[in-house]
Amino acid sequence: MRAVVAIVALMVMALSIWQLEGQRAGLQVVPLEVAGGTPATLWLREGDGVAPVVVIAHGFAGSRQLMEPFALTLAQAGYVVASFDFEGHGRNPRPMSGDVTSIDGTTRLLMEETARVARAALAHPRGDGRLAYLGHSMASDIVVRQALADPPGDAVVAVSMFSEAVTADAPRNLLVIAGAWEGRLAEEALRALRQGDPQAELGRTLGDPATGPARRAVLAPGVEHVGVLYSATALREARDWLDASFGRESDTPVALRGGWIVALLVATVALGWPLARSLPAGQAAPEPLPRRDFLLIALVPAVLVPLLLAPFEIRVLPVLVADYLALHLGFYGALTLALLRWKGALAGQFPARIWGIALAVALFGIVLLGGVLDRYVASFLPHPGRATVIAGLALGAVPFMLGDGLLTGGGQGARWRVMVARLAFLASLGLAVSLNFEALFFLLIILPVIVLFFVLFGTMSGWVGRRTALPAAGGLGLGLVLAWALGVTFPMFAGTGL
Repeated sequence: MRAVVAIVALMVMALSIWQLEGQRAGLQVVPLEVAGGTPATLWLREGDGVAPVVVIAHGFAGSRQLMEPFALTLAQAGYVVASFDFEGHGRNPRPMSGDVTSIDGTTRLLMEETARVARAALAHPRGDGRLAYLGHSMASDIVVRQALADPPGDAVVAVSMFSEAVTADAPRNLLVIAGAWEGRLAEEALRALRQGDPQAELGRTLGDPATGPARRAVLAPGVEHVGVLYSATALREARDWLDASFGRESDTPVALRGGWIVALLVATVALGWPLARSLPAGQAAPEPLPRRDFLLIALVPAVLVPLLLAPFEIRVLPVLVADYLALHLGFYGALTLALLRWKGALAGQFPARIWGIALAVALFGIVLLGGVLDRYVASFLPHPGRATVIAGLALGAVPFMLGDGLLTGGGQGARWRVMVARLAFLASLGLAVSLNFEALFFLLIILPVIVLFFVLFGTMSGWVGRRTALPAAGGLGLGLVLAWALGVTFPMFAGTGL
């Protein structure tokens, strides 16, 4: 069975990679040199002549990789496409700066960076002088405002938009796309449309994009804030809107990547099972804690840690809320381990072989699964400036995941115990935010990351724990993976106004 699972997983991985790479066929994907050193990529269809330029900007905590469905779709349609990493994001070593609460602060700096990318792309011999902007979430406001500045945009596609700069006729040609499950952002799409006509409805175009100004707002069915980036409706609407704005016609397919990315991730995780089964087998599993002791250890840190840390504000790491998160994880893990030691649950959990197993788990998560994420989903390869961030987060993440692994039995404990322990931690972060919302509201953004981490890596930790009978092995390895994942996800920031 181990061999069968490994073969099937490798076959699915190979098929998924073949499909995903095949969407680049016929394209030149090359670096774009931008003033100021912004990391940027230029997407060109081979053999074409001049065409309009489209600058694509990602949202908060995103990167160029996350916007690839739009880049591929528009490049295959013949546009000259430029995508880039905002300062503080992805491969960009320059941290975000300025006052995030002021239009003349961080917003202005991000607009200037977007303008530099636009000028570099317009200077390429394949650019015909016409320009469009496409932005998601945070970048929707940036591209709307930049389209009204220099260099101006002939058309704008705003995905998951929130912007106070939109008027009845500015920017010139505006398409707003929102996921049907995005709630207020879906309402914002309709509000923007009705500035031109109070009776306008979603899916109806106001004006003629060929002459401008024109407006259109659509909902992508069945998707939320991230899923909208992979929606066939969103991709097709963006391509068709730009074609209408620039007098072009495209019959090329849109880049449907979501299903293949999911298949690749599932197959990569599944490969962890036969690899875990190849580890040295352990002896009898540790005895589970009595129910009362388990609940005590699971719930006490969840309540005490946010209360203990609430009066303090420490800023050392150049990443939003990373200092608090490292402290929360560290204190949570330390308290959990102290209670486990008090109950005698640490005995026999740290033999010499545990370190090699933990290293293998960390390498699988960071190198193999992380490599897949970096290529097809979002930036996972850090620049040198993030090394201190990852190290600082590891001081908290390793004891936290070690405590979590020992508390839940590393895959050998009852399912309800795993659910209670994980939900208690998420509730603890929620309590921390409620106690200091202004300073810690960015923590809410990482909750989906934590949930995804528990689902993917928690599953693999269970395989390791059941095979080796050493819950601490998976905890140590996954602590390093968690620190790495968080350290490359959050934007680096060196400004004020938070």
